[in-house]
Amino acid sequence: MGDNAENVAQDNKVNNVILMIGDGMGPQQVGLLEEFARRAKHSTYNHKGNQTALTKLAESGRVGLSLTAPYGQDGHLVVDSACSATQLATGVAAGSEMIGLDEHGNKVQTILERAKAQGKATGLVSDTRITHATPAAFAAHQAHRSFENEIAEELIESGSVDVLLSGGARHFLPNDIKSDTSAQQLMKDLGAANALYNSSQRKDQRNLIMEAKNQYGYSIAFDQQQLAQVNGGKVLGLFANSAMENGIAYSACKKAADCSQPSLRDMTLSALEILSKNEQGFFLMIEGGQIDWAGHINDTGWMLHELLKFDEAVNAVYEWVKDRNDTLLVVTADHETGGFGFSYSRKNVPSAKTLTGNGMAGQQYKPNFNFGALNTLDRLYQQEATFYDMMKQVSYDSSFVNTKAEQWYEVINQYSDFKVTLAQALEISKREPNEYHQENHRYLSAAEFPKIKDFKEFYVYGDDLHANLIGRALSAEQNVVWGTGTHTASPVPVYVFGPSSITKQFSTMQHHTEIAQKMMKALLQDEP
Repeated sequence: MGDNAENVAQDNKVNNVILMIGDGMGPQQVGLLEEFARRAKHSTYNHKGNQTALTKLAESGRVGLSLTAPYGQDGHLVVDSACSATQLATGVAAGSEMIGLDEHGNKVQTILERAKAQGKATGLVSDTRITHATPAAFAAHQAHRSFENEIAEELIESGSVDVLLSGGARHFLPNDIKSDTSAQQLMKDLGAANALYNSSQRKDQRNLIMEAKNQYGYSIAFDQQQLAQVNGGKVLGLFANSAMENGIAYSACKKAADCSQPSLRDMTLSALEILSKNEQGFFLMIEGGQIDWAGHINDTGWMLHELLKFDEAVNAVYEWVKDRNDTLLVVTADHETGGFGFSYSRKNVPSAKTLTGNGMAGQQYKPNFNFGALNTLDRLYQQEATFYDMMKQVSYDSSFVNTKAEQWYEVINQYSDFKVTLAQALEISKREPNEYHQENHRYLSAAEFPKIKDFKEFYVYGDDLHANLIGRALSAEQNVVWGTGTHTASPVPVYVFGPSSITKQFSTMQHHTEIAQKMMKALLQDEP
């Protein structure tokens, strides 16, 4: 490293901050990743010393814990992604479901916006939508996370973000894109595949992609090849109409070497290459957002693949920073999702067997419970479709009122190595009146819900609950328990790498507002 980088470290300052957020990745989820990496017979880490990138960070950097809840005496116990990301972005208490606002509804300048004001480059990367809660909270200010069309406008009009890489094209396209052939031709001319512009969520005729290109100086990329051609400056990369490819699909296409979208790792490396050209440094936030989505529907197999995808991106960043002392890398989660955990049970209790140890005194070894076979890890990895994709197979138009047990039975058993019985499939297909019905509520408006027998109040997402019921049906064979279809208040892990004078302060129990304050202090010149 040069003298300048050494001076930066000595002054407890860094040129660059990289924040990586595994959305929904509590310590339980990290445990799943580590068990698979270290002990699955066919672990994808077998050729890597069975070591995850998170373990590399733990060994070479610092580890801490962080509380995530809406902060302060007037806050709450459990956080959503918008509030959590806002607190990570601003260092102040935020309200639930707000974007870039404090708890009173005031706009607060984020670490990204402050970095940009000081001449640094900035970037946001996500495998969900660029307008989704986590990336949005770093560069937009809205009363509610659902205002994704307005968030899209802010992202390109504000001038705050140089690199935007994710999905979510539907919030940038004009309302009539499906019928307007001239608007379609503009997308074709830019190299967009039809699937990327086949629908829009906007209520107006603005084409924000063309505005970004023509008015705000963004290069546009719709695939990995186009992204690779961007050498610097500003880039808007939109690689899916809504969310990007899920982790199971990514694992499959990576194995077949036929992926159609850039991976989270690909986008991360491109962002680093572009942003690092700025000699004054940069701020970059990278989100592995679909860990959370898998947690919401209690889909352990999908969640494992999302963790693997995120850890691959973490490894790319670790390799980039490991020999530098001008960069602070923070890896954490916004919250835990699902109340996930492996658990022992009374199902499939193992048979007695003889052990040769000298302490057995002629007794057979016979545990009272099933503590979980290690081959469960490989079997989880073998899942070939997410529960969402299974639902689409059962009812492509998402009309589940008249679905039959046989449909669920056939689809689940086709894609999962863990099987359901016809009786279990019948329970997955059942529906009941929604006692929590609320008019015009996005998630509770349906008069009829999938039938949840317990913890009903914590399963809130409409027909998605059919997927939660798949998770319940498979859980006993997987030695898995789920506590909720929403979030928990579990403290989340914090992995930090960089100059030790900075990273040591993260090795403690803290709150996400404090993580933001520590990052700002390290990166920004006006923070003492």
